[in-house]
Amino acid sequence: MAELRAREEARSGTPDKKLNTSGPIPMFVSPSKDEHQQLAVPFCGSIKGGMRPGKKITITGIVEPEPDSFDISLTCGCDDVALELSAKFEDKQLMRNAHVGGSWGEEETAIPFFPFIPDQPFRIEIHCEHQSFRVIVDGQPIFDFYHRVKSLLTIDTIQINGSLTITKLN
Repeated sequence: MAELRAREEARSGTPDKKLNTSGPIPMFVSPSKDEHQQLAVPFCGSIKGGMRPGKKITITGIVEPEPDSFDISLTCGCDDVALELSAKFEDKQLMRNAHVGGSWGEEETAIPFFPFIPDQPFRIEIHCEHQSFRVIVDGQPIFDFYHRVKSLLTIDTIQINGSLTITKLN
């Protein structure tokens, strides 16, 4: 638990902020089974057992009424970033990238449509497949992001920041 808090402090700059849960989240490490708190943003939590083909992360939330942007990152501890997803509302862009071996790769931006609306709920599913992450928003496939991290099991942390409220994470 102390290691998880230290990792969260390093990422968020907020000392001694506990991981928050709104109930049992079997895929993520929670502070304790007795604590029932809302998921606060910025959020940083552990992905139990890392990622692997067939595993799915679901994020349900609400976009703030006057959003700027939000980011969702799947990382290998405090090192590589396997997937960074950035929603930019002004440009209606959904950018994604990876940071492997000390450098960022080529940013990807192509999407069929921008799926997020201010002050509206959303559901993001990140499916880990053999070759890529498939991202689905509100039931609509948005993009595939081909794996740049070699070992999927090392992807053990999720971070969420920005103009949104998280209502459920599993």
